[in-house]
Amino acid sequence: MAKSRKPWYGRDFGLSFRMGLTMFLLAALYAAFIVVLMAAGVPLPTLIVIVGLVLLSQLIFSDQLVLLASGARIMRPEQAPDLHQMISRLAQLADLPTPKLAWINTRMPNAFAIGKNPKSAVIAVTRGLVDRLDAHELEAVLAHELTHIKNRDVTVISLASFFAMIASFIVQQFFFVGFSMGGDRRGRSNEGEDMIIVWLASIVVWAISFILIRTLSRYREYAADRGSAILTGHPGYLASALQKIQSGVRTTPSRDLRQAESMNAFFIFPAMRKDSVMEVFATHPTIEHRINQLERIQQQMEKR
Repeated sequence: MAKSRKPWYGRDFGLSFRMGLTMFLLAALYAAFIVVLMAAGVPLPTLIVIVGLVLLSQLIFSDQLVLLASGARIMRPEQAPDLHQMISRLAQLADLPTPKLAWINTRMPNAFAIGKNPKSAVIAVTRGLVDRLDAHELEAVLAHELTHIKNRDVTVISLASFFAMIASFIVQQFFFVGFSMGGDRRGRSNEGEDMIIVWLASIVVWAISFILIRTLSRYREYAADRGSAILTGHPGYLASALQKIQSGVRTTPSRDLRQAESMNAFFIFPAMRKDSVMEVFATHPTIEHRINQLERIQQQMEKR
């Protein structure tokens, strides 16, 4: 049965096209930003080296920082044999190395995956998730996180954010950049105008890339939902799990939600009581849209 599902694993050409288009728009935006920086005489290599080092250190150390910030602890197989057996079986279906499992002692039901590559991946689950979901629903959530690992979503989003980090750096350090990078002001009468242009371009790039990266993040969630449906063979399991997680998150004490909100981009469901006023600014699709997609996948599977 696993072999019959594998060729269809995660394939959705419409979704792939939208993700590709978003990445293309980001690339075009960043290319235009580079042209503006070079035209303004900004020492681009130095700036890229600085931000590149920050990005590299984030890719190298971010996994441990996320685990530390979330309070997650790596579990040995004997500490949670059922969970380890479940994730091991799903990893075989997904043709992945079995990731490590981590435990977060909080009532909020949630889960996330981290790892710059499948060999170093970790899936973290909360006490609230394990207590609230049945075995099938928990399996669907683990399959969702495995799909994030298979698609290398943490690395994809980090790379997509590269020049957004540069733009943010320039916006935040405008006066420092303007007065320390320009060299001799007497040699360029329009230097002040150039730096204003760079600053304005940085604001535009940061604002547009913020929306595009959030859009890409939502598409990655759709892709992970799809991967879960294909791996388990039952899209309804994840739909049921998402509804229970939403209910659990919205009854979680506000203090716990505030402590977890910095992790929203990683979680399977954001730690907030209400959906964003505008989905365009959200890291995740609405629960209604995710369930609608799962229902469409169920219909496709029933026709096969």
